[in-house]
Amino acid sequence: MKKLIYILSLSCFFGFSQNQVNIEESSVKWTGVQLSGKSHYGTLLFKSADLSFSDERLIGGNFVVDMTSLTVDDLTGRGKKSLEGHLKADDFFSVNDFNFSKLELNAVNMVSENEYSAEGDLTIKGYTHKAKVSFYKEDDSKNLKAKLVFDRSKYNVRYGSGSFFENLGDKLILDDIELEVTLVVM
Repeated sequence: MKKLIYILSLSCFFGFSQNQVNIEESSVKWTGVQLSGKSHYGTLLFKSADLSFSDERLIGGNFVVDMTSLTVDDLTGRGKKSLEGHLKADDFFSVNDFNFSKLELNAVNMVSENEYSAEGDLTIKGYTHKAKVSFYKEDDSKNLKAKLVFDRSKYNVRYGSGSFFENLGDKLILDDIELEVTLVVM
């Protein structure tokens, strides 16, 4: 306990702070695109999200996303329910076996006063690979926007992927999945 208090006091002395993210007000929007140009999008919820700052500069972060919260927002009714079920199934994200995905930032570089470039370890379906994330501030608040594009084939997300199957034609689903994130910092 004394060691923890010592570390916390040192971090405050040197200007380091840990900021929790308001996960109820923050959002993750995903977008997937077929070769034909048709796309689908939806949302995911955070289980937890923390950012680390030094003198108000972003220096790190940890994020856990609840994969069971995956929704499809561009469809309604039976189509929505069907696609959500398919995306949660084993040929996509295997949500029954892998309830959470996570991102741990390892290096953050300031690009400009309101923009950061970060690298981290992204874990989906038990597979971990390096990922690049762009963060930026839209206004004078502490809140951040982030953009991350990941190659789903690296995480064994196979359905409709040209990395695993041939001759898919316009049914081919591009491997790159885009995430647009809004982080409301407390």
